[in-house]
Amino acid sequence: MTARRESLIITEKEVILEGLKIMKWLKHLKTINHHKWLVMKYCFSVGLYKQGLLHDLSKYSLTEFLVGAKYFQGDQSPNNAERQDKGYSLAWLHHKGRNKHHLEYWIDYSVNKGAPMAGMKMPVKYVVEMFCDRIAASKNYNKEKYTDGDALAYFHASKEHYIIHAETKDLLEKLLAMLKEKGEEKTFHYVRTEVLKRGYEVLKH
Repeated sequence: MTARRESLIITEKEVILEGLKIMKWLKHLKTINHHKWLVMKYCFSVGLYKQGLLHDLSKYSLTEFLVGAKYFQGDQSPNNAERQDKGYSLAWLHHKGRNKHHLEYWIDYSVNKGAPMAGMKMPVKYVVEMFCDRIAASKNYNKEKYTDGDALAYFHASKEHYIIHAETKDLLEKLLAMLKEKGEEKTFHYVRTEVLKRGYEVLKH
C-alpha cells in the first residue's frame, strides 16, 4: 500500500470521526434546547417568567457545553460520564454554582455544632423551578417511557445522600408525589394558587 493511499485512509477515518463528533454536538444541543423549553413552559404556567427565560443558560457556556457534547449519551446526564472518566465533573461544578434551582447551590457551613455543612432553606420560587427541572429531565432521559411517577422515583433513589434543608426536601417531595397521583394540570394549578402564595405554609396541611 502506498503512502498516499495510507494518507487517504487516515483522512477518511478523520472525516468519519469529525462527523460523529458533530452529530453528538447537535444531539446535545437538541437535548438542552428541549429541556430548557420544557422548563420554560412549566415556569410560565405558574407565573415564573424570568426564571423560565433564564433557566440553565450556563449550559450554553463553553465550560459546560463542550463537556456535554463530548460525553453525550442521551439517556443520562453527560456529567455522570465525565465523573467516571475524570473522577469529577467540571461542568457540574460550574453549573451548580450558577443556578439557584439546584439544592447544591444552597449548601453552606452550618451554624449548628457538629454539622459542618448543611442545606439552607431554599426560597420557594427556586424549589418550584427545581420541581419543573426534574420533570423536564425525566422526560428528556426517559422519552416515550416517561410516567408522572419518574421524577419521584428518582428523588427516592437519591434523597439519602442529599444535603438539603428538611422543609425544602418535604416541599419538593410533596410536589413530586402530587404529580404522580394527580398529574401535571392539577399539580401546576396547586403550585400557582397555593405554593407560590403561601410558601412553606402548605406543608402544615
